[in-house]
Amino acid sequence: MKINIIPFKNIVLPALLILSFASCKKFVEADLATNLISKEDAFATDASATSATLSLYSYFPTIQAIQYQSWLGGLSSDELQNTTANAELIQYSQNVVATTNSFYQFIWNYPYQVIRESNLIIDGVNRSTGISPAVRSQLTGEAKFFRALMYFNMVNCFGGIPITSDVSELNNSFTPRATLAENYMLIIADLRDAQNLLPESYTGTASLKVRANKWAATALLAKVYLYNRDYVNAEAEAGKVISSGTYTMATLGNAFITSSPETILQLATLFGASGFTSYRTTSSANNVAPPAYVLNNSFTRDFELNDNRKTSWVDSTTFNAVKYYRINKYKVQTATAATLGNEYTVLFRLGELYLIRAEARAQQNNIAGSQNDLNVIRTRAGLANTPAVTQTGLLAAIARERKLELFGEYGNRWFDLKRTATADAVLGPIKSTYRSTSQLFPIPAAQILLNANLTQNPGYN
Repeated sequence: MKINIIPFKNIVLPALLILSFASCKKFVEADLATNLISKEDAFATDASATSATLSLYSYFPTIQAIQYQSWLGGLSSDELQNTTANAELIQYSQNVVATTNSFYQFIWNYPYQVIRESNLIIDGVNRSTGISPAVRSQLTGEAKFFRALMYFNMVNCFGGIPITSDVSELNNSFTPRATLAENYMLIIADLRDAQNLLPESYTGTASLKVRANKWAATALLAKVYLYNRDYVNAEAEAGKVISSGTYTMATLGNAFITSSPETILQLATLFGASGFTSYRTTSSANNVAPPAYVLNNSFTRDFELNDNRKTSWVDSTTFNAVKYYRINKYKVQTATAATLGNEYTVLFRLGELYLIRAEARAQQNNIAGSQNDLNVIRTRAGLANTPAVTQTGLLAAIARERKLELFGEYGNRWFDLKRTATADAVLGPIKSTYRSTSQLFPIPAAQILLNANLTQNPGYN
């Protein structure tokens, strides 16, 4: 199905750019360029404010931050390998990332740009007198959802980072790093607000699930609680999504299509080809160059015999006599106005919520409940019920299922190894240059030069 995409790049982003200069008006008085609108006009009506907020979904930094979170996180773990000779990508594969690595723009600069736009939207919407209450709630909830998502990804890469909630960039310039606890307090508060502000139903074309609703905020909140070892709340929030009746597990072949009943939130693309088509090349014939990011050869050994995820979600190509395993979750490689695809980019899906609840239940020694949730995932994969019957066995089984279910999705494997304190045991034997301090990326050197209040992570001074 085709969705009409407003060209926000030309219309909305210039409008948002002018917002950042509003605080400078006292110093410089100048007429607006003809292709810009004022902050007041940007949030004057439901329509204009909605256009500004929808830019978050198609905003280039949003897309790139999510993509590189997946790629760089995958390289840093035991999930992906890079087939190019790019020296800076090799730093991630070897866990020796330099403070001057240019890929930081994607996982530091770009997320902060999205956070900045979210702050501007929250402020603009709440100051406006021309927006209806329902739209005000919707747009504020969406902006807080995206702000929480970006902070969540960043703290899992860098540890505690500066909280830049002021709409004036000058006031954020010398903000020191917040503690991890302070970052998570803001993330949880934003997601709690988003839960209350967003409707359960989808705004726009409901079947496409391309705008955040209450369940998208709840899904991320469940993940946040899991990462904070708050297993009671992780179980409760995941359970809300599962029991909502809104989602069901899809078949493996349909899990990533636009009409998948499993999808909780996806980012629309213009013609229906996901932002992760780069995991593939245009042909599976031999001697066709592989994509830049492929699965580690050892990764596929963890699939059990008859695990249908291996046949449905992984394929291979051979180049110069070397076999490469490619992620095949998204099947559409190219799409145009004449040949529309049927895939967007899935941000959250029901399968992950079952795994979150399974782990939260296992941590609370609810063995039967954890087994039931884990078996939902295994049954869809064509496997028998889990043989794990103890807490220790179940946690190990869940970690394995998370690896095989969520690969290629947003650095989940990298984050899992770190939060479960298994990174040293898994990565140490296979990466000679890995050190425990590699679990956090260094704060970019350029940012420390700009902000003397920033401190560097251990191991990078």
